[in-house]
Amino acid sequence: MAEATLFRGATVFDGTGADPVRADLLVRDGRVAVLGDAAARDAGDAAVVDAGGLALMPGIVDLHTHYDAQLTWDPGCSPSPALGVTTAVIGNCGFGIAPCPPGLRDTMLRNLSVVEGMDLAALRDGTRWDFETFTGYLDLLRRLKPSLNVAVFAQHSTIRTAVMGEAASERAEPTADELAAMVAQVRDAMAAGAIGFASSFSPNHSGWAGAPMPSTIAPDHELHALLGPLRDAGRGVFMSATGPRATPDYMEDVAARTGRPAFISTVLGMYSDAAPTRGLAMYERCAQALDRGRDVRMLTSCQPLTFDFDLLSPYVWFPLPSFEPVKAAAAAGDRDALARLYADAAFRERFRADLRSPPSGVIFTGDWSQVTVGLVGLDANRALQDRPVASLAAGAGRDPIDWVFDFALSEDLATRFGGRFFNNRDEGVAPLLKHRAGVVTLSDAGAHLSYLCDAGFGLHFLGHWVRETGTFDLPEAVRRLTSHPAQAFRIAGRGRIEVGGPADLLLFDPASVGLRPLRAVHDLPGGGRRLVRDPVGVHGTWVNGTRTFDGDAIVAQPPGQGPGRVLDRFDT
Repeated sequence: MAEATLFRGATVFDGTGADPVRADLLVRDGRVAVLGDAAARDAGDAAVVDAGGLALMPGIVDLHTHYDAQLTWDPGCSPSPALGVTTAVIGNCGFGIAPCPPGLRDTMLRNLSVVEGMDLAALRDGTRWDFETFTGYLDLLRRLKPSLNVAVFAQHSTIRTAVMGEAASERAEPTADELAAMVAQVRDAMAAGAIGFASSFSPNHSGWAGAPMPSTIAPDHELHALLGPLRDAGRGVFMSATGPRATPDYMEDVAARTGRPAFISTVLGMYSDAAPTRGLAMYERCAQALDRGRDVRMLTSCQPLTFDFDLLSPYVWFPLPSFEPVKAAAAAGDRDALARLYADAAFRERFRADLRSPPSGVIFTGDWSQVTVGLVGLDANRALQDRPVASLAAGAGRDPIDWVFDFALSEDLATRFGGRFFNNRDEGVAPLLKHRAGVVTLSDAGAHLSYLCDAGFGLHFLGHWVRETGTFDLPEAVRRLTSHPAQAFRIAGRGRIEVGGPADLLLFDPASVGLRPLRAVHDLPGGGRRLVRDPVGVHGTWVNGTRTFDGDAIVAQPPGQGPGRVLDRFDT
């Protein structure tokens, strides 16, 4: 590990939106020591990186990840270092693993496996339980020393489960003692260094065997009480997967009550052909709140929301009422029960009825042109891969639901499907990305690993929205991926290149930067499968001056010697 690194001849984008400068940059002891002509003179025996005019920017700040469990077995935070990320926020949507009494560990993991689409066997095999409290979890991360800088939310569903046990998903009203215990947990987490508080009201967020995730049934007065420690401390941010319940007006009320920023994450705010003006209207309502002095903003995805799924665990349809028995059979791994359900004409009709009047906020609303056949189970069906279900069903003279279920049953449910449900038209997404009430993030890194891998959202932004469409110029795009999200979440010192600041850096080629196609690997604990993306045009990533990606592979760090920091001090 070099104590100093000289970047020679880089085109430096400082993260503020300013025009780039061609300059040398010297990093020493994890910080930017010199920027400009004196860098080479002062370099001494520093390692030299010949940038050759490549772009050097601050590392990407990813505000929405789910590495909570993965960090305990993979401090390297794969694949984020390869994708230019240097700072990540975890505990989003109020889901995580701390605090957790020993007797509730499997409850936490089972819920997490469903709501965030994680491999339960891998969670059970890999999660390291060297803690019970939120403070203990942060201490574990400090000992593990991850490859990313990490900030952690206090988590509504996790805290509710820790206090109420299994009843957290069954009983809406906590007792007075339970509520007081939950408030104490949030206060302790804030004192330990939480970045804020996260929750979810989303109807898409179900846990084990279809049970609602605990926060989704919590009453409003509980949420307001749990946000009290943020108000009292005068610091911390609130994020929520809001669903239809926590509207921009609702979140503005939260911001008014607490004096703290409130961030909205919801598919309702994404572009959808079914409701093309709905997302932009939400952004406009947030902008009106900003004008009234309430910091309410939308967390914005720059990528199409895509899912890779099969009928053994059809996550995208779980929020529909007709799929309640499917969720139970999928959780039990009962393949025969699933096959009986899918063959049942009455079940299919209930599915059709749901799609005629889908609940608000669900992922899929019935447009079968957005669903394609992915990997097939039989070689004879390979010609159908990547073709839309709508056209295949029409060609066969069948209803799409009948076609999907009959086809999957003919392959013993081995068929995988792909869905592109939201943010599927550039002309609809661009106004959201450029809106003053939006903050670009929503990678979901670490989650839904059998369906997607959006951890490379920043490289997609630089490739697609800058080079391919010209929607942003490069200085502004860099700002939107670095200092802008860091400032929004009050993460001090990150997201800029400045003398004396931390050397979180990404070296890349603007002419080629982007992402390779999804690929499957079997590297989870116990050999579990996940989907990953590889970068194009990335020549290196550095966290606090230490290289974490060398242009070809993630750099393995010695155990307990990763360069990342557990961030626990934030701007007010």
